[in-house]
Amino acid sequence: MEMKKRISQELRSRSPAEVVELVVDSCLSGDGEVEGLTDEYKELQILSMVNIGLNSLSKLPSLPKLRKLEVSDNTISGGLDTLAEKCPDLTHLNLSGNKIKELRGVEPLQSLKNLKSLDLYGCEVTTLDDYREGVFELLPQLTYLDGYDQEDNEGPDSEGNHGERENLGPDEDDEAGPPGDEEDEEEEGSEGDEDEVGLSYLMKEGIQDEEDDGDYVEEEEEEEEEEEEDGADDDGAGVQGEKRKRDAEDEGDDDDDE
Repeated sequence: MEMKKRISQELRSRSPAEVVELVVDSCLSGDGEVEGLTDEYKELQILSMVNIGLNSLSKLPSLPKLRKLEVSDNTISGGLDTLAEKCPDLTHLNLSGNKIKELRGVEPLQSLKNLKSLDLYGCEVTTLDDYREGVFELLPQLTYLDGYDQEDNEGPDSEGNHGERENLGPDEDDEAGPPGDEEDEEEEGSEGDEDEVGLSYLMKEGIQDEEDDGDYVEEEEEEEEEEEEDGADDDGAGVQGEKRKRDAEDEGDDDDDE
């Protein structure tokens, strides 16, 4: 889409003076010009022109209230000296992925007294040995360079931390379950173990009771058998005594007959 048409759509029935933020990423700009963007956007504070084929910022209109300028992934190599005049309140500048090759290429930014954050990630200048020290020395007003301060502490705006974002893999917190699932599983497992232990205990008690009952029945049966045997012996002895008594009486009768 052409830059001018895109900007017209972004107005959304507003006047240019009412627009505070404008995003025209991946639009086509003719001859490095920002077509459709004029001095009328005097209240504009945030402007994003990523990947629009921009090779210079010299044709940028006057935007006195602009604080944040995103112009990454273009072919900008110059024109930075106009920023101090056109965007004096600029605090954040993203030039990553452009054609800044030497430290002297960022010297014009010395005039931006409010500049706190500068991003040059992907520019050739970042390959220099003294890159970070040199930039902080040239621009003492800077707090963050490529998302980090001079002590390598990460800044609050993580957008400058491109290198680490590229190295990050899938979010491991997404693969893991919601917090507390492991604890719930452990608790459920513990309850299950207790149930199993309780069931095993009851089964063991039941088996033991059956064994005890069996032993008790066997003992009763043995006692009954012994009593029967004793009774049989007593009956046999009684029968033999009666027989002996009858035999004795019979012998007495025989004596009387004689």
